[in-house]
Amino acid sequence: MFTVGVLTVSDKGSRGERVDESGKVIQQCLASLGVQNTNYEIVPDERESISDRLKEWADEGVDLILTTGGTGLAPRDVTPEATLDIVDRIVPGFGEAMRAQSLEYTPLAMLSRAVAGIRGRTLIINLPGSPKAVKECLGAILPALPHALETVRGQAAECAQS
Repeated sequence: MFTVGVLTVSDKGSRGERVDESGKVIQQCLASLGVQNTNYEIVPDERESISDRLKEWADEGVDLILTTGGTGLAPRDVTPEATLDIVDRIVPGFGEAMRAQSLEYTPLAMLSRAVAGIRGRTLIINLPGSPKAVKECLGAILPALPHALETVRGQAAECAQS
């Protein structure tokens, strides 16, 4: 079992002007796998607020942090930059897989700037802000998450097959 943090990035959500549907979708998808998230928060689209929370949770030992929102082209969409500010290594395959999956539904998927990376022994993955897109993207990456998390924690068995 692993611990999870869900960080919703939304100016309106952080002010209580919008219900966080995407965060709920993430929690529902994870619950279907038997995972209970240990952290949940909504922060505004502020690079420092995002990176501070990511750093805090990762340094506390949360295994997986999923963000939602702030991955597009709008001037205040800074989640990828905030993530890259605090990770030690990037994991491009998650963003690539999510964009490929989403392209089957909309050509606008190529506008996503979502990134993934590792800080210490924590895997951080940016998801889009749309509940529909969150569900599609999680569908693409959920099968790889258990092995990815075991590997990040140094617990994975040999991956190579002879």
